[in-house]
Amino acid sequence: MRALDLRDVSFKHLGSKEWALEKVSLEVEKGEFVTLLGANGSGKSTLCMLANGLIPHALPGELQGKVSVFGYDVVEHSVAELSTIVGMVFQEPESQLFCMSVEEEVAFGPENLAVPREELRDRVEWALELVGMKGYNDRSPFSLSGGQKQRVAIAAALSMRPQILVLDEPAYALDPVGRMELYSVLEDLKERHGMTVVLAERDAEEAAAFSDRLVLMKAGRVLEAGPPRLILRKSERLRTLGISPPQVSEVADLLNTRLMTSEFSFLTVDEAEAAIAGNVFSKVGRGRR
Repeated sequence: MRALDLRDVSFKHLGSKEWALEKVSLEVEKGEFVTLLGANGSGKSTLCMLANGLIPHALPGELQGKVSVFGYDVVEHSVAELSTIVGMVFQEPESQLFCMSVEEEVAFGPENLAVPREELRDRVEWALELVGMKGYNDRSPFSLSGGQKQRVAIAAALSMRPQILVLDEPAYALDPVGRMELYSVLEDLKERHGMTVVLAERDAEEAAAFSDRLVLMKAGRVLEAGPPRLILRKSERLRTLGISPPQVSEVADLLNTRLMTSEFSFLTVDEAEAAIAGNVFSKVGRGRR
């Protein structure tokens, strides 16, 4: 059973003449980390809201095709039902935070499902530990940094014990430290806990290093999907789509052009350093012979 399955999906908001999504088919497997890459208006947010049922239940419109999450048809199940399967995190953490303490925030969802008090306490501590916020229980969410607020928002989603985590540009308003904190949590959820993650982004810098697949989107359509190393080979193409390519990918493009080769392909700075050093030493060694 797939974590997320979109079959020939099109969606048009009520009153709109334009399709926000058009003929989109996408499969996400359990435990996979998939990043949706595209500029504003590419359809990323619409796809995210389809995954947890906000579309079509809260945002009505014309929906064609079929969307299912772990076998649950999003049309046939309410947002409340899907909230125990899909954890949703939005771009602005303030839009999700409203309780007076971190503990109340993380407990809010399962408490409304009448989860027993002992289990509720365990869920809160488990979720806070997962995102590195253990010990912040009594702090006000509004006194935290941007990165910490986003981690609390993730913990609140995780306390529902979802099977898939969907995040809509969660790093957009964060400073570099906050971004680093956020992506560290996401990487840990994937690597150590096998969480299925769907991330919408316009910047490929951090996500590329630990995504299993990247999905390029434009004007409501999926242009291409594949491994990060394949999708990021052409930095210029990404820029024309309004996507910020990783700087190391741009370095690889430059080296390939200057040296008339195609051997360089980097996802991280460490990869770039090792590859460049190895190439230089190899050439030095051949020169000495």
